Amino acid sequence: MSMETTGAVRNETRSGTGEFGQVAIAWALVSDVGLLRETNEDAALVAPGMILVADGMGGHDCGELASEAALMALSGTAISGINRTRDSVVELLNEAQQQIERIDTESARHAGTTITGALLADNDGVPHWLVLNIGDSRTYRFAAGRLEQVTVDHSQVQELVDAGYLTAEQARVDPRRNVITRALGAGMEQEADFFTFPVAIGDRILVCSDGLTGELADLVIAEILAECADPTQAATTLVAAALESGGRDNVTVAIADVTAVPELVEPPVR
Repeated sequence: MSMETTGAVRNETRSGTGEFGQVAIAWALVSDVGLLRETNEDAALVAPGMILVADGMGGHDCGELASEAALMALSGTAISGINRTRDSVVELLNEAQQQIERIDTESARHAGTTITGALLADNDGVPHWLVLNIGDSRTYRFAAGRLEQVTVDHSQVQELVDAGYLTAEQARVDPRRNVITRALGAGMEQEADFFTFPVAIGDRILVCSDGLTGELADLVIAEILAECADPTQAATTLVAAALESGGRDNVTVAIADVTAVPELVEPPVR
């Protein structure tokens, strides 16, 4: 079965299985408004060869429109070799930026969104993850019992961590933690970071908004991922734990488990 586009998912749970280029995936998405917010500006999307999360900003429905615009633009990514896939993502991010900048807001706040996630691309016949990131939503890899944060937050506190003024745990609770330095829209720099690494059986890719990481330390996230073999159970347990910890923001979690990887194949034309 091939992977099908879910559309932008918010305030619900979705799950499924599928194949993309013979890489077999079991996936789950959970998005919750949280305990304090009136609206859910987060959204998640599964489309052929990709799993993405966006965290909108701008107030009322503007953040929802921004996150949906980013996800739907990237759902059209032309996935092939690593370089062509990355070029397609960059082109579509530029289109999404233009769409978001045209969103009318009721206040002086501009609409904007973070965007992060992983796409399955080819690198000389070997399936690779191509991870992208703008903002402070995160993509992790969980493998062999170890949780690795693949992306680097574009945030004020991350700059302070890099400079040695804060530890990662201090940054998680610092009052400046919501100040981001890159976004799609919001009058901010939009340049995406990209990361690549080979796909392996047993990989679990976790993509989430900061509503998860603002409530749960990485150690707690890793423990839940280790305890829950089923991706839907893992995603719902993570969201429930974030709500129990306070649920002060929208919480969105997307998980993709790799269950099969093909033998080396002929590389496509780049």
